[in-house]
Amino acid sequence: MFLRNSGLVPRRTLAQKMCDGGLVKIDGKTVKPASPVEVDQEISLQLGMNRRRYRVLQLPNRPVAKRDRPNMAELLESSPVDP
Repeated sequence: MFLRNSGLVPRRTLAQKMCDGGLVKIDGKTVKPASPVEVDQEISLQLGMNRRRYRVLQLPNRPVAKRDRPNMAELLESSPVDP
């Protein structure tokens, strides 16, 4: 739910598919859709041909407005996926 509420992934169903496909990791470990998220953890995800790594700053209870999304997670790294 964090991926959708924070705006890192645009739709909940996409976030679930990404987790089921092993494309989401928390602190280096592949996670399931219902895995808990805590402040200061690192989340890495592959969305399309991009791999991004974030540090969790806040845990929103509901989807946040676009202007507030930078306060939810800090982008640490963004790189293209090797084909």
